[in-house]
Amino acid sequence: MTNAQLYTIIALCIYAIAMALIGCISYGKSKTLDGFLIGGRNIGAWVTAFAYGTTYFSAVVFVGYAGQHGWNIGLGSIWIGIGNAVLGCLLSWILFANRTRKMTKKLNARTMPDYFEKRYDSKGMKILAAIIIFVFLVPYSAAVYKGLGSLFSAVFPGVETWVWMLIIACLTAVYLVAGGYIATAYTDLIQGIVMIVGVVCLICAVLGHKSVGGLNGLIENLRNFKSVAGDPNPTTGAQLTNIFGGSSFKFLCFNIMLTSFGTWGLPQMIGKFYAVKDTAAIKRGTIISTIFCVIIGCGAYLIGSTSRLILGGVLPKGGVDSVIPAVLMEVLGNGTLGIILLAVIMILLLSASMSTLEAVVLTSASAVAVDLIPAVRKKETKPENQMMLTRILCLVFVACSFIFATQNIPIIVSLMSFSWGIVSGCFIGPYIWGLFSKKITKIGAYSGIISGLLVVGISTLIITLNADFSTAAKMSPEMGVAAMAVSFVIVPLVSAFTKNKDTKRVDEIFTCYNEE
Repeated sequence: MTNAQLYTIIALCIYAIAMALIGCISYGKSKTLDGFLIGGRNIGAWVTAFAYGTTYFSAVVFVGYAGQHGWNIGLGSIWIGIGNAVLGCLLSWILFANRTRKMTKKLNARTMPDYFEKRYDSKGMKILAAIIIFVFLVPYSAAVYKGLGSLFSAVFPGVETWVWMLIIACLTAVYLVAGGYIATAYTDLIQGIVMIVGVVCLICAVLGHKSVGGLNGLIENLRNFKSVAGDPNPTTGAQLTNIFGGSSFKFLCFNIMLTSFGTWGLPQMIGKFYAVKDTAAIKRGTIISTIFCVIIGCGAYLIGSTSRLILGGVLPKGGVDSVIPAVLMEVLGNGTLGIILLAVIMILLLSASMSTLEAVVLTSASAVAVDLIPAVRKKETKPENQMMLTRILCLVFVACSFIFATQNIPIIVSLMSFSWGIVSGCFIGPYIWGLFSKKITKIGAYSGIISGLLVVGISTLIITLNADFSTAAKMSPEMGVAAMAVSFVIVPLVSAFTKNKDTKRVDEIFTCYNEE
């Protein structure tokens, strides 16, 4: 066993014990359904802000997005991190946090499907939303597993990737099933601190590498970069230093829109606003969460943009998904300090992934236990039975995601892009318009959900038939953005030609904005 492996194992053990303890401590506070799913709507600014940020960024951001886009686009990829911080975080908190908190409290809604049912008086919409969440968030979480598994395989080359994915699944299941949202929120706070420390250390390490030469050296060396012979993705120094992405400008814009506006309709992101305790906490949380996203998002893509210099322009055997693991081993694989930092970075990436996994798992399990099954049975389910079912389904969803992740699906970025596009494309219109306008009808909301499904589904089918699935996968950001745009436009458009049958009920819902 090498020193790097030893230090990483020690760090993992300490981390695992800490997460398990938090789950046990939180168990007593999560015995009610409200406590398990939304922390009793009493979560403070720091915890909510870090929960939002750590759910936003997983290992896929580092391994998939930052590795691929940093390698192919260069410095221009940093705009994705900026867009995520400003559009995906700051604007989301400003526009939706307080309205979501107030309306879901008024409706006593604990989940996105629950919100749809009570806002639009439609049990059918609740069932449809729950099915979409459970089906399409499986590949999302599988992408997180694969991203993290490939990282640990770089440090432990003799251990199969599925072993690491199984360890991650078990650890996530333990504290999530025990402590619910409260456990995930407080572990997110710890994970967020680890992520910030890890990213700052890694930025210093990569900029200090001899092939990079600091921030000024990075720009100069990238400007003089020339692709090696046989490079499958040849590029130029002008491309890598073009601040607007050069020939990848269009691709860059679509990725910014998908990964930024996509959070506006993702239930695992919006759910953080259900739990925050008051308006004052939201104001503080807006600032804290935005700063967090700037550090993590911009830091990840900055690290990715150094990859061609650090690796000498040679793409690793595993392709773009192996870029960041290779960079880590090159920069931190030698010397005691470097090896210690490598252990810290591995915990950083584990933290990023587990925080995303726990949010996705809780969202999906609650969609079935709290929304789908009671609606289908048409009978009231006792709260204690719902609690037990939710815990069981958390385990089931972790298992399903693990099995899906072990399949030979190589492009983890595409997995995440498809999931973001479909889920957010279905929900973004009905969710946002439902917060702001009394005129949105049930038919209008239905049209937004169905249009999101059709845009991505039909586009994927047509492109696959005319070319192949890999071509469709490459266009997943464009399809996701199109789905979100269509959903956002079609909801008010259809509502303009239909009517609400119960205007008094809608008026009563909107009185929540006059209350505190």
